[in-house]
Amino acid sequence: MSNLRFGTFLAPIHSAGEHPTVALQRDLELVERLDRLNYDEVWIGEHHSAGSEIIGHPEIFIAAAAERTKRIRFGTGVTSVPYHNPLWSAERMVLLDHLTRGRIMMGAGPGSLPTDGAMLGLTPTDTRELLGVNLDIIVRLLAGETVTEKTLTHNLVDARLHYLPFTQPCFPISVAAVASPSGPRLAGRYGFGLMSIGATLTTDGFDALAFHWDVVEERAAHYGRPAPSRDEWRLVGAMHIAETREQAIRDVEYGIVEWFRYFQKVAAFPQFQLDGSDVEEMVAFINNGGFGVIGTPDDAAAQVERLVKQSGGFGAFLLQAHDWANPAATVRSYELLAQQVFPRFQGGATSFTDRSLEAKQRATDTRDEHFTTHAAGIAHMTEKYANEVRGG
Repeated sequence: MSNLRFGTFLAPIHSAGEHPTVALQRDLELVERLDRLNYDEVWIGEHHSAGSEIIGHPEIFIAAAAERTKRIRFGTGVTSVPYHNPLWSAERMVLLDHLTRGRIMMGAGPGSLPTDGAMLGLTPTDTRELLGVNLDIIVRLLAGETVTEKTLTHNLVDARLHYLPFTQPCFPISVAAVASPSGPRLAGRYGFGLMSIGATLTTDGFDALAFHWDVVEERAAHYGRPAPSRDEWRLVGAMHIAETREQAIRDVEYGIVEWFRYFQKVAAFPQFQLDGSDVEEMVAFINNGGFGVIGTPDDAAAQVERLVKQSGGFGAFLLQAHDWANPAATVRSYELLAQQVFPRFQGGATSFTDRSLEAKQRATDTRDEHFTTHAAGIAHMTEKYANEVRGG
């Protein structure tokens, strides 16, 4: 668990009807804050319908956010690969890679909202099939190949990139995994990272974590390549943290009902079947099934430890961004996680937390001795000055 990375998966999910300009500025300000708090990664979603997940072009958002930050890395979370000409998808990512000087990652998926694909005349079956087809073209283009190929939606003729990625041989690519094995299959085939977006939102998702990686390893072996490093496996989960559990529960009364209603009534996600008709039931659903945490930093750390055990090990935990609490309480939750949870999983063989606690204990154990010698030093200099005044 040493040196686990932390980030956020910023779809985002806001209240339908909120002014989009205000919401997007709040998202940009959050990314700036996360950069200062030493978060490692932020992944920006792509959605085009349903009213709540309002970023339709993650690359544009990332370009704006990158100019406001210094070190945090950005991923498309995810690029809905079937919706786009694969040539332009590759071109946009290469441009971002150069603009950010290597702080970019590409997340690839079929597109999560069926209402998005429907506007293009694509069914969820179409998009899952196109994901593999288009991603293969993108991989070849990024490697410098010239591609001629006709797909269900596009026709490429001698297509090639006019310059290659800043990151050589290529920026990292991860594939989304929710319910179907399509993501793990592609990750194993190409040696990509894996992003388990439904890692904790359902019992099946939680129980399927080890299976996700089994598929990655099986497909890698099938294609005669080494399996990707588990460091490139990212798990996404939901949390809200406060100083006490009681405070955390009071915080989420602000917006958790609307978040649940989005998954229960609006977004057609059969893999996310969330139970709960009022705040009390919703909090119990999140906390009691291992789906997430509404509680304290200790509760959050315990959840991460459970996920490490359940999965067999992974490289990064991404907090699913939400508006369960008001903006001030949400920022405080991110701060508490950075201050009190991250250090327990970082710092090598001995975590940052362990080192500071050891230093505190060492100072406590020797306090009396040092107190005496410190007092003696003060007395010595006081006497020395008195002698000087007396002319001694």
